[in-house]
Amino acid sequence: MTRNFDVLIVGAGPSGLVTALWLVRQGASVRIIDKAMSDVSTSRALAIQARTLELYRQIDIAEDVVANGHKIKATNVWSEGIRRGHIPIGDIGTGLTPYPFIHIFSQDQHERLLEDRLKSLGVHVERGLELVDFTENDSSITAQLRSTDDKSNGETCKAAFIVGCDGAHSAVRHSAGIEYEGETYSHIFFVADIEGSGPAINGEAHVTFNQSEFMLLFPYDACRRARISGAIDDETAERKGTNISFEEVAPQMKHSFNLQIDKMNWFSTYRSHHRVAASFRRGRAFLVGDAAHIHSPVGGQGMNTGIGDGINLAWKLSAVIKGQAGLSLLDTYEAERRAFALQLVSTTDRGFNATISQSFFARTLRTRVVPFLAPLLTKIEYIRHSVFRKVSQIMLDYRHSSLSTGTAGYVQGGDRMPWAAVGEVDNFESLKSIAWQVHVYGVATPELTQWCQSRNIRLHNFPWNEQYVVAGLRADAAYLIRPDTYVAVAEPSGDPQIFDQYCEDNGLRWL
Repeated sequence: MTRNFDVLIVGAGPSGLVTALWLVRQGASVRIIDKAMSDVSTSRALAIQARTLELYRQIDIAEDVVANGHKIKATNVWSEGIRRGHIPIGDIGTGLTPYPFIHIFSQDQHERLLEDRLKSLGVHVERGLELVDFTENDSSITAQLRSTDDKSNGETCKAAFIVGCDGAHSAVRHSAGIEYEGETYSHIFFVADIEGSGPAINGEAHVTFNQSEFMLLFPYDACRRARISGAIDDETAERKGTNISFEEVAPQMKHSFNLQIDKMNWFSTYRSHHRVAASFRRGRAFLVGDAAHIHSPVGGQGMNTGIGDGINLAWKLSAVIKGQAGLSLLDTYEAERRAFALQLVSTTDRGFNATISQSFFARTLRTRVVPFLAPLLTKIEYIRHSVFRKVSQIMLDYRHSSLSTGTAGYVQGGDRMPWAAVGEVDNFESLKSIAWQVHVYGVATPELTQWCQSRNIRLHNFPWNEQYVVAGLRADAAYLIRPDTYVAVAEPSGDPQIFDQYCEDNGLRWL
């Protein structure tokens, strides 16, 4: 039996679920499968960055994530069992985003929320199904699927496109014959979910830099549950490999953070990788998230980057499926997202190496300089905002993409539309719609108004306020915004003629 869909998604982690949600919300028919028989009961990825929360407004789950998660108010730096530095962060990104904080939301809760929202739209994750292989012709792919508990029970599925959200060992990537270039770090890491008490179980983040190791502690709540992760020291790793028990690591956890551990809910060891697929697309097959790139967990970027991949790809697939764009639009997915992945792997690689380096300089910097200098530096607004922009991913831009053009004010085509709030008016409220739209801050020309009406594109006209200057916007300019809330065209004159040229150049057909 063959079932036909617009898109077959393989993998139902956060990136797969988000890709499905954005596609379904735009009218595409989707089938999503996962070889696991049940959703996750343990929490892997924790941090939900501000950019992800901004985009989650488009499917009306941002406030649920915030309400059910935990906001990090400060980070503490420890060394040799002594707390040596306290860094308030709180609303570190105030003025930059409606979500100016670092937010913790456990992956098991996160995936349940995404899956429940997908179910409400009529799509259910089919579990216990794996991809065996797929073939492609000019207009579709045909996938061979089978049950994981009965290998003889197979079926075929036909779809216009296939998206691999199936992790580092991606079957989609393997079937497409795409190389996964990179290396495995030599160090062994551990991760543990614990319940306990002590000065480090206070709802804040904690990091310890000892002479030979580091550990991170992130809270799930304000008083009891936390995640601890870190690197195994070289001597133990050489002797035991990944066969290390919680009991062997627990004494150092207790000493490093002055902890009383009452319960261990989950413990695992692993080796980290830094790899980027040679291509994010081959024909009608696409790679998203860990299937496309994987790197050190430094900075909490991995899951959020995969979610960004899925959203970037979904609006482009939707446009092609609806006949609003040609297949060439899909080339921009790799051009935009692989460039960011390469940059991210390089950045996290440098951060990771600095964290684990055993050189005298690196150890001195971690244990003697950082605990005292970091609290001073974070008192400077420019530094706070600079750090937040990078970690939160609100600085990510597509300025060099073929889909980006123009400059108006400090905003260029390819930039994330800046957030600006004037009184009760929040310009991101209009971005809840997953659709092309135009923003004008000031006065829209009659020609622009007519252009938007004739193409059924919403024009959002905000009365001019000096607060928009602070955000980098220009009075009376016209900003054509993509469905993923990035600026496609920034036109200072407000003349829509350049929009027509943009659509022609990029094969966009407004229906």
